[in-house]
Amino acid sequence: MPKLPATQPDMPSITFEVSQANDAEALVALRIEAMRESLERIGRFDPVRARERFLNGFAPERTHHILLRGERVGFYVLTAQEDGLMLNHLYIRPGHQGQGVGAFVLAHIFKQADATGQDVRLGALRGSASNRFYLAHGFVKVDEAEFDLYYLRRPRQ
Repeated sequence: MPKLPATQPDMPSITFEVSQANDAEALVALRIEAMRESLERIGRFDPVRARERFLNGFAPERTHHILLRGERVGFYVLTAQEDGLMLNHLYIRPGHQGQGVGAFVLAHIFKQADATGQDVRLGALRGSASNRFYLAHGFVKVDEAEFDLYYLRRPRQ
């Protein structure tokens, strides 16, 4: 599996690795661990549903492990679309949240988006702390649904 080195000076020990098909179950477990608290807060925690929802759209070639000193601490899924990039998933293990890992991942994605002049879109669970995180990193809320909020970040030149 090819590793992409991290070059940002404040997090030099983070690398990214493209996932493989046999990583699906480990990624599901990580997703459930990362989302459990937010889903419980709104009364929607259902590990079976969370598993099925992730596996139905799992594309290993678009899924990247986030490794901190070689340990998998999260993953993200980035999809190229006609109107830009879609950040389908960004999950960091609870014990590693709030330490700059997510910010580092976004900086990596923004560098790609800015270099190609692409928007970055995403959806986040209503009531999740991730909403404050995305707003703090330059996303603007553009739409909402019953359980999700949708965000856009325009490219910087």
